[in-house]
Amino acid sequence: MQAQKGDRVSVHYVGTLKSGQEFDSSVARNEPIEFVVGDGKMIKGFDQAVMGMNVNDTKTVEIPSDEAYGPPHAENVVKFTKDQFPEGMTPKVGDQLMLTDNEGQQIPVVVKNVAAEEVTLDANHPLAGEDLTFEINLLEISRD
Repeated sequence: MQAQKGDRVSVHYVGTLKSGQEFDSSVARNEPIEFVVGDGKMIKGFDQAVMGMNVNDTKTVEIPSDEAYGPPHAENVVKFTKDQFPEGMTPKVGDQLMLTDNEGQQIPVVVKNVAAEEVTLDANHPLAGEDLTFEINLLEISRD
C-alpha cells in the first residue's frame, strides 16, 4: 500500500542542512511523527516526498527553501527600543522570546542585535531561506 493524499502516516526522519548539520530528528527523540498526507500541516516538500512511499521504505529527499519554510522576509525583522522591554529584562543576541500580536497570537522571535538604545528581533522561521535534506522512513499508513 502506497501513501496517498488523505492517509494518516507515521514516519521517522532526520533533517539536515546543506552543511550536513542535523537540525531535527524524530529518531533521536524516539518519537515518530504522525500526520495526514496533504492536509497542509507539513512543509510542502516533506508532504510530497511521503506520497507514493510504501511501509518500511526509506528515502532521502532534498527540499529547496521555497518548498520548506520559504525565504526570510525583511518585514519580519523589527526593532524595539530597550524601554519597550519589561523592567529588568536584558535581552542578549540569540535569546528566544515571544511577542503577542494585536489579535493575541504568540509569535516566536530571536534577538538578532542589541545596540545602545534598540534591540532587533527576527520573527522569520529559523530555517527560512535554508534548503533542507530529510531522510524519511515510513513506518505506518492508515486509512479511515
